[in-house]
Parts: sequence; structure tokens; C-alpha cells
Amino acid sequence: MAKRSQAHADNAPGPFFVDRTCIDCGTCYQFAPATFSDAGDHARVHSQPADSAGRLKAAMALVACPVGSIGTDGKADAAEAARAFPHLLADDTYFCGYTSDKSFGAWSYLIRRPEGNILMDCPRAAEPLMKRLEALGGVAAMVLSHRDDVADHAAYHDRFGCERIMHRSEGIGGLERLVEGDQPVPLAEDLLLIPTPGHTAGSMCLLHQDKLFTGDHLWWNPQKGRWSASRAYNWHSWEQQLESLERLLAFDFAWVLPGHGFIHKVESPATMREGLKQAIALLRSS
Repeated sequence: MAKRSQAHADNAPGPFFVDRTCIDCGTCYQFAPATFSDAGDHARVHSQPADSAGRLKAAMALVACPVGSIGTDGKADAAEAARAFPHLLADDTYFCGYTSDKSFGAWSYLIRRPEGNILMDCPRAAEPLMKRLEALGGVAAMVLSHRDDVADHAAYHDRFGCERIMHRSEGIGGLERLVEGDQPVPLAEDLLLIPTPGHTAGSMCLLHQDKLFTGDHLWWNPQKGRWSASRAYNWHSWEQQLESLERLLAFDFAWVLPGHGFIHKVESPATMREGLKQAIALLRSS
């Protein structure tokens, strides 16, 4: 629980604050940028919410924080915020909130489908979230993009009996389905696994309709105004990651929904393809 006595001095005066336990995972300022911002090595409150909608969004960021670094002097919005996840992003896609310190605050997503709901990567094993998932139809399968973002996968398997799907190269045992090789693997008519080795040996993306869920493979960088990937946080092969980015040019999608980094949507797959080509060229030259 965040402590006012440990609050960063650069928080804007008011009820919400970020304290010194912040790990700068980015969750709060990606989800509620009207209230939170990046202060270099930590998040801060740059502007206090001015209305009930802003307070709820800030309280949801508090709930989503993986290490409990956000605090507030007013508790009225906390219960509503706890019930507000999963949070609808678009169509049938939800942000689960309740990020985990085991995954350094990586985002996980719910894809709601008549044929069975999918969790993309794993959130914290929080009872309020699990109850909401049950109300939304449960979880039929969990796709794990790579070993960094598995969090409390065993707890979700125990609760929902969901099949856990991961690449064999990640070296995590006890899962129900292990994917091999570099070729795309159809899970259903609307679900395609795309192996994208590089960040780790078995990193994978999931394509659902016009949405690509990318784990730590690819994300939007609003400061640079382009798609980005990290050479500094690469645990396997940077060259292989660049090659995997190039393979994505063969697929049609307009959204990128990462585990770390900003979500972004463009107007069409053609726009996505052009932006991705430009980003790859810059990443190769850097």
C-alpha cells in the first residue's frame, strides 16, 4: 500500500500520489495519462483528476498498479475501480488491469468470443478480476507470449481449467500445449499464433481479426511517433527480433496491443505496414 510519507515530491498537490516504491512499469501513465506521467525513473501525478470520470480512471490505475505504489486520500472510488476491470478497449477486447510485479507490470488482455474467451498473457491472481471473468464467460485458453509475462498462470488454470499455450523454446513445463517452430499456427478461424523469436527464443504474437497482441516484441512509442522495439531489453537475439518484425509485414492488422509500451491503432493494415517498414529501417540503422 502506498504511503503518503514516501510520496515523490514531484506529485501535483491533491489526493492522488505515487510513492517511492514505483518501478516505472508505465501502467498508470499509459492507462490514465490525464493524471499520471513518466518522470524519468518513476511515475508521478502531473494533474489531479477534476471530475468523477477522471477520479475513476485514476483509481483504476491504482488498482492496476503491480506494486501498490499509487495512493489516494479519498477511498470512495476504490470499490468501483476494482469492479471496473476487465476494461473494454474496443469490440470484444478488454484490458485486464491487475498487472503483476512478476511480469514487471505487463498488460494482459481478454478476448471475448462465443467459441470461448482467450486470455492473452496473465494478470495478477486477484479475486475481483476472477469473478468478473467468470461473469463474462470464463477463460477457455490462455496464450502466453513469452516467459516474462506468465505471472499467476497456474492460479488461472486451476480456477478456469483453461488450456495454456506457449512456445516450447521458452522452457516452461507443465503447460497443456506447446508450439514448435517458426511457422504460424491457427488456433481457430479468428485466432492465429505467430512465432516471433528474438526478444526471447520463443516469443509469440497473437492475431485476432485486426488486432495483433505482441507481448514485448513491438509497441508504439508516442515520443518518437513510431513503432518501436528494444535492443537493450533483448534476452535472445536482436537480429532475430528484427527478422521477426519483418515477417509481420505479411499480416493484416491495424492495432498493436503490447505487454509493455503503448497501445496504438492506425487507419488500415496498409498504413500499419508502411509505418512498420519505416520503423524496421530505423531500428536496423541504430
